[in-house]
Amino acid sequence: MKRLHQLLKSERPLKWLFSGDSITHGSVHTFGARDYSELFSERLRTELRRPRDLVIKTAISGHTTNELLADFEWRHEQFRPDVAFVMIGMNDCNAAQRISREKFKANLVELCRRLAAVPSLAVLQTTCPILPGTAPEREPSFPAFMETIRETAAELRLPLVDHTRHWEALNQKTPGVHAYWMNNAFHPNAYGHRMFAELLYRELGIWNPAESSCRFFRPGPSNGS
Repeated sequence: MKRLHQLLKSERPLKWLFSGDSITHGSVHTFGARDYSELFSERLRTELRRPRDLVIKTAISGHTTNELLADFEWRHEQFRPDVAFVMIGMNDCNAAQRISREKFKANLVELCRRLAAVPSLAVLQTTCPILPGTAPEREPSFPAFMETIRETAAELRLPLVDHTRHWEALNQKTPGVHAYWMNNAFHPNAYGHRMFAELLYRELGIWNPAESSCRFFRPGPSNGS
């Protein structure tokens, strides 16, 4: 994360890209609210006074690492981002896709290699956990795919934002709270995207609860929402 902290101190304008599947695409399930990349843009360009920074989102619903690689030039390379946040894996772990864990890892490694050649700093992210018992085509392999993301980040010495582990820890502290942040089995609602943004801010060292974009209301059983 030190590299990201240093970039945020840079006076030159930067380009930040968010890539992935429907979870980062952020459509439908937020019911018109801002997704986490849009919340990040508000924090960065307004509150941190970096208005010349560009925040670009190229995530597409239903996609896997196969599509990210096949469409790399259009969705990544042409923008030459300084930083590329990659949140992927929810569709790769779907048994119907027939993507093995080994293939998933190979795709991730290749994606990071291509990003480095741009050059862009890849930031790997795990995603929201699946609501238990709701996605039998994904749930059995989901933990292993998230672990693959962690392994890849460690082996390539890349930054990691581990949303899965963070949400699981919060859910252990307040059982069932995870469900309040989801619109269905594996798509976060507006509150889920706020949770994504909160952890991203904390990992980047830009969390400040006094700022508007950091004052997130979390629904849950404790407040009856």
